[in-house]
Amino acid sequence: MGFPKGFLWGGAVAAHQCEGAYLEDGKGVSTCDVMHGGKGRMAEIADAKAIKANIEQPKGYFPEHTAVDFYHHYKEDIALFAEMGFKVFRTSIAWVRIFPNGDDAQPNEAGLAFYDALFDECRKYGIEPLVTLSHWEMAINLTKKYNGWAGREIVPLFDRYARTVFARYKGKVKYWLTFNEINMTFHVPFLGSGVIVDDPAKKEALCYQACHNQLVASALAVKACREICPDAKIGSMVASAIAYPYSCRPEDTWERIDLERKNYCLTDVQVRGYYPAWLKNYLAEKGIDLKAGADDERILHEGTVDFVSFSYYSTSAVSTDPAVTGEKGTGNLFGGVKNPYLKSSEWGWQVDPLGLRVALNFLYDRYQKPLFIVENGLGAKDVVEADGSINDDYRIDYLREHVKAMKTAVDVDGVELWGYTTWGCIDIISASTGEMSKRYGFIYVDKDDEGKGTLARSRKKSFFWYKDVIASNGEKL
Repeated sequence: MGFPKGFLWGGAVAAHQCEGAYLEDGKGVSTCDVMHGGKGRMAEIADAKAIKANIEQPKGYFPEHTAVDFYHHYKEDIALFAEMGFKVFRTSIAWVRIFPNGDDAQPNEAGLAFYDALFDECRKYGIEPLVTLSHWEMAINLTKKYNGWAGREIVPLFDRYARTVFARYKGKVKYWLTFNEINMTFHVPFLGSGVIVDDPAKKEALCYQACHNQLVASALAVKACREICPDAKIGSMVASAIAYPYSCRPEDTWERIDLERKNYCLTDVQVRGYYPAWLKNYLAEKGIDLKAGADDERILHEGTVDFVSFSYYSTSAVSTDPAVTGEKGTGNLFGGVKNPYLKSSEWGWQVDPLGLRVALNFLYDRYQKPLFIVENGLGAKDVVEADGSINDDYRIDYLREHVKAMKTAVDVDGVELWGYTTWGCIDIISASTGEMSKRYGFIYVDKDDEGKGTLARSRKKSFFWYKDVIASNGEKL
């Protein structure tokens, strides 16, 4: 059987990690533009004083300002994607290119024109754009005025932005996502929602409020999409968090259940249209009183998504045993302990291809909605040989085993899977560290962690492997 005819093979990036062109053609300053590069990035953006200092007096190297200059290289890059045979290309629209301050009276025509040209270039090669409305960036102006998504005032601003791009790209974009990894606000509020946490004691309440506002905005975007682009499909996006009980102790199994329901509760609302009972009770117990609009319940009910997309990189293990919890996994933001049965990448992500089959079944059983894997890949250091070749067999091995797992989920388990876009199909800036050395792509970009390099593109060994995978619809691995 294999993958269905018309399966959407491709790759994924985010605007802020690839475009560059800082402030060019009227672009505004986004939250991503004030984050330094380096392994200390996550600690820095959790420090309210440090982020405020970066906003008011930016000093140092900010890698997103130039990224890999996709803004000026998109035609060359899309031609390379087409050479691989991409059927779909996932990217995002930078809100600050369309409304530079987030609340401008009129959209920025130069920004709108850029995405017109980008989507036209994709469609020239028969590549369907899969477009995320909000991928971890927003106008600094909105963070300063309303503390990002913690402020209800942003909901109508986002609704206007969404309606603007739906109307502009109607007929050019058939697949939309509302918010990237919506659940990550709980772990990195500034990155996920533009929220600065001044008082750690208020972090949880701020995060739930920001997420509620995003849920309402997501539902409104679904409604707008159906009104303006009735032939399009619009979905949610979540960072998968499959966790295994470290032991068969009942407490470890409950720990797993608790982690998973907290991770997927926002997607539950996006798919089902209402808050789960346990979450209502939890918020009440914590004294968290969400500032909700009178029509929010109706909006959430009416704005459920067409499909569920997700990222998958690794799994974790959970334990309630203090003797075990000392050995933490380092590669993800969900916590958990190191699984002794799995190997880890250079950045500490535990490699678990079978976990992708677990994730696919978990999500399909939970939601009974079509699924789309929109991020999966291996971040690794690549070596350019004397002859210019890049022999990234480790990346091929990683992707091969994950494609096998998703093929089994489709073939054997009956999961309805629409497509697969590997993360960072061309080397881009790492969101978690701002590094270039953490490479995911099939296409190498000549740039280092300090921003030096020619930006020249070259094909890695995995480029030709993935080309064969797509041409054979997943049969030649």
